[in-house]
Amino acid sequence: MSRGRNPLELSQIIGDVLDHFNKSATMRIMYNGVEITNSTGMKASQVASAPRVEISGSDQSRLYTLVMVDPDSPSPSNPSNREYLNWLVTDIPEGSDVSFGNEIVPYEGPRPSAGIHRVAFVLFRQEVRQNVFAPGWRPNFNTRDFSAFYNLGPPVAALYINCQRQGGVGGRRF
Repeated sequence: MSRGRNPLELSQIIGDVLDHFNKSATMRIMYNGVEITNSTGMKASQVASAPRVEISGSDQSRLYTLVMVDPDSPSPSNPSNREYLNWLVTDIPEGSDVSFGNEIVPYEGPRPSAGIHRVAFVLFRQEVRQNVFAPGWRPNFNTRDFSAFYNLGPPVAALYINCQRQGGVGGRRF
């Protein structure tokens, strides 16, 4: 994919949340049985429950960490809570889904009150199984700092959705 057409760049997920990285894993995310792709538009009611997240592969000894954040909290025009941590799961074996991992921070569906929020799902490959501790807060989480603190390195996959409040109209187009 050329640098200019990467949806993570166009949406500024790369920049606001992540640095450039080379994708080296495949992650599938499904809400209510429907697979999402970058920039899929969702209403808050559609993301109220945790999605099914699968990691492709067959090496069960490889482990992954999933971070889900909202970089537009509380509103895209004033993201003073950037990044809001919606979910954190570690020790997910390759070839399985997040239910086989260790949920560190329970799923909390995005609840945009204003505007359309980008919600990023970021996957890291773990070098080792390690104790990861839940941060004492959800607002102002920092995916880059988290990755550095736990020596996770760059992401191996990422996707994002556009989420709006139930009565919201319109959407971002990338």
